[in-house]
Amino acid sequence: MRVNAVPRHRKNMQTVHRPSLAYRRLENCDLCARYCRVNRRSTIEGAVCRTGEPAVVASYGPHHGEEDPLRGWRGSGTIFFSGCNLRCVFCQNWELSQRRVGREVEPRAIAGMMLELQAQGCHNVNFVSPSHVVAQIIAAVTDARARGLRVPIVYNTGGYDSLEALALLDGIVDIYMPDMKYGDPALARKYSKVRDYVEVNRAAVKEMHRQVGDLVLDADGIAQRGLLVRHLVMPHGIAGTEEVLSFLAEEISTNTYLNLMDQYRPYHRAREFPELARPITREEHREALAIAARHRLARLDHT
Repeated sequence: MRVNAVPRHRKNMQTVHRPSLAYRRLENCDLCARYCRVNRRSTIEGAVCRTGEPAVVASYGPHHGEEDPLRGWRGSGTIFFSGCNLRCVFCQNWELSQRRVGREVEPRAIAGMMLELQAQGCHNVNFVSPSHVVAQIIAAVTDARARGLRVPIVYNTGGYDSLEALALLDGIVDIYMPDMKYGDPALARKYSKVRDYVEVNRAAVKEMHRQVGDLVLDADGIAQRGLLVRHLVMPHGIAGTEEVLSFLAEEISTNTYLNLMDQYRPYHRAREFPELARPITREEHREALAIAARHRLARLDHT
């Protein structure tokens, strides 16, 4: 199992042209925790994300279904990327995550989308499924900020992120919003096809919190900076809610902003697994809330 140390070059990062550095890493790709080492600037063969040098955008626009501090009253400016570094059998967006739905776009075009979302009044720019397109995001944000982007950047991730990528994102991302999907690595392997999800995920969340701290809201309750964690409650305790929330309380912060999501449904291939073939019950969600209370995690989203 592999969780690499944060690269020592972080302190010198501001003296490096960061988009160029990120694109160089695509040539032996370590920009997610799969560590495929594929030269994605020339091929997608062997890349789990099936994404080459151009990012693939499926859609973008204001989204009013995100957490309260993100959506506010004008919406979160979401940009949905196709492709993913996970293979969750229950993925509700599997058409995007497992297929190249959408169009290839250059960073300049992504920057234009960001500026358009800001012009529409969105409270933030929200990158959905960004882990495999870190280099493209860094280039786009750098361009957009030079052209007047002012709203916070949200990194909305499945939580399987490399420390190399997070080091590059330090100072680029304002709000980290990782999933914490599992407390048991064996179940992560079974349902999301990664052996070391729990170890990688916890190291990533620690680094995210180190960079941005607890979630900070403005006077209107809109998120400006910090960590927001999502945990999808699953049938039969499969998500390991006790283990995940214990980690957050003991090793991150009891002030962590947490969304204990109750919307699990058996999407994609979930019905192939009898234990995943039903929605969660009200009692299962109540138990998750009780676990949060036991761990003094009271800052819960009510979306």
